[in-house]
Amino acid sequence: MAGPAAGVVATDEARHVKQNLPVLTLGAIGVVYGDIGTSPIYAFRQAMSVRPGVAATETEVLGLLSLIVWALTLTVAVKYVFFVTRADNNGEGGTLSLMALARKTFTKAPAWITALGVIGAAMFYGDAMITPAISVLSAVEGVELVAPELTRWVVPITLVIIVGLFFVQRFGTAKVAIVFGPITAIWFLVLGISGLVHIFENPLVLWALNPWHAVEFLLTHAGIAFIVMGAVFLAVTGAEALYVDLGHFGRKPIVFAWFGLVFPCLLLNYFGQGAFVLEAGPENVSSPFFEMQPKWALGPFVALATMATIIASQAVISGTYSLTQQAIALNLLPRMLVLHTSETQSGQIYLPQINTMLMIMVLILVVGFGSSSELSNAYGIAVSGIMLVTLSLLLVVMWRNWKWHPAAIAAFAAIYLVIDGGFFVVNSAKLFQGGWVPAVVAIFVSLIMVTWMVGRARLAEKTRKDEVPLQFLVDNLSKKKPTTVPGTAIFLTSDVEGAPTALLHSLKHYKVLHESNVILTVRTSASPRVADEEKVHYEAFNELFSRVIVTFGYMEEPNIPKALALARKLGWKFDIMSTSFFLSRRSLKPGQKGGFLRRWQDRVFAALAKNASDATGYFHIPTGRVVEIGTQVVL
Repeated sequence: MAGPAAGVVATDEARHVKQNLPVLTLGAIGVVYGDIGTSPIYAFRQAMSVRPGVAATETEVLGLLSLIVWALTLTVAVKYVFFVTRADNNGEGGTLSLMALARKTFTKAPAWITALGVIGAAMFYGDAMITPAISVLSAVEGVELVAPELTRWVVPITLVIIVGLFFVQRFGTAKVAIVFGPITAIWFLVLGISGLVHIFENPLVLWALNPWHAVEFLLTHAGIAFIVMGAVFLAVTGAEALYVDLGHFGRKPIVFAWFGLVFPCLLLNYFGQGAFVLEAGPENVSSPFFEMQPKWALGPFVALATMATIIASQAVISGTYSLTQQAIALNLLPRMLVLHTSETQSGQIYLPQINTMLMIMVLILVVGFGSSSELSNAYGIAVSGIMLVTLSLLLVVMWRNWKWHPAAIAAFAAIYLVIDGGFFVVNSAKLFQGGWVPAVVAIFVSLIMVTWMVGRARLAEKTRKDEVPLQFLVDNLSKKKPTTVPGTAIFLTSDVEGAPTALLHSLKHYKVLHESNVILTVRTSASPRVADEEKVHYEAFNELFSRVIVTFGYMEEPNIPKALALARKLGWKFDIMSTSFFLSRRSLKPGQKGGFLRRWQDRVFAALAKNASDATGYFHIPTGRVVEIGTQVVL
């Protein structure tokens, strides 16, 4: 029965994708490619700015264009579109999804796989800070060409736009997202047309399709090759969004959008910028992207560019919310308040804490760096680091999941370790020119995640030592039955085998049991979603005690009342109005064991646990049915 049913589901999903392919493709253009679509504003400009003088201009322009063309082709079109998007975890993508997929095939996953996931997620936060800052700032800088007297207002205008962007997050992005696709599609068409006009005037630039020009440039400009490749890398920033947003649109719309519109328009615009530089002379051009536009169209073009950068920023901000939700579900971060902004789309969420912290950091970056040229030095490390982590986890998936031949894996690794590793090295060279910002953020977030995981493990170990085995308690209470009161009591615990602390303290202080006592454990699956028929496991010990294990996917909202309703199908009858939920509220005290590092970690973990969101709200338990029992634990 399972085989045909699965086939029917797959057929229905395929039919749904086919019917909605145009809509999904348009949505992918707006959300997935918004970030990479703003790269032409500054990528070629930065690459041109590091040329030594104006000698051999034609050779240099063709070399730079060839580097950009083949960076886009090999990194985005081949690696991400053909390979990375195939590594979906039940349809979901992103660093943490890839980590979960890689861990699935191990009985006990190696720690280094989790470490890679942590590093990749931490680097994404650095990327999420810089993307809104550099994107919006680079677009607003176009005002300098329209009205030079407004140059001193570029930073203030950028700050106002960014504050407004983060302020509207609380209202949800569902309505705004409707116009994302059409505006970004118009943006790409304008990019392509504006580039094509200049290509007609100087078709010589099309010779840049020959990869030899890229190789020749690197050989003849070895002294600045590192700096140039760091600038060229800006052309592929945003490629990581291909994989992050895989679950929202599916692979086919993402592929169609890339080859049908995005890739051709990006190439046309870069070629057009190169043609314009050759026409005007590099010494006369400071911002080819804006200067190659007709004067009459410059104002509307700057406005359109600003809208495109806002959309690009919105996609990264929404991605940060989703990443944080996944990290919380996978126990990499403490619980945070997650607000749902749509009644129909579960993925439309808003995290106030993340929104506030992200906005503050973006504003600081805009004021601190002051221009997109300066910010570009800080941009590459985070994105190139994410790409290197993605490649490492992808190789594990090729080996363990896809069962590729070792020779094929080795060949793929050899090619892309050179490309991705090279990009990471050249961007690391800008560490002291601004690259330290995302590096510091990534290190800080990684330390928080590691501290949280280590602290949870220590707390679980200590709690396990203090608790008694659940089976032992059940057997003893069956022999010597205490006084019972009507109703059902549900005790939450993370340890399936141990008796919940709340149950032990309830017996100690109240000396009574409810007629029905349920030991409830919530687990997170390595899959993004768990089918309803597999979500709940019910086991009755005797008439007094039973155990329920609820498993949520890491992309799902952990709603306990809804999950428990599924348990009725398994034979457990209960009335929510006569049910009490017992939770342990631990007050953590740092211990004196170990050295300085251990005591420091204990203090940070205690602070994180204290500020974590309330379990009642996180699991959607009715507040009027909750009894919290406080305990003090010395770490």
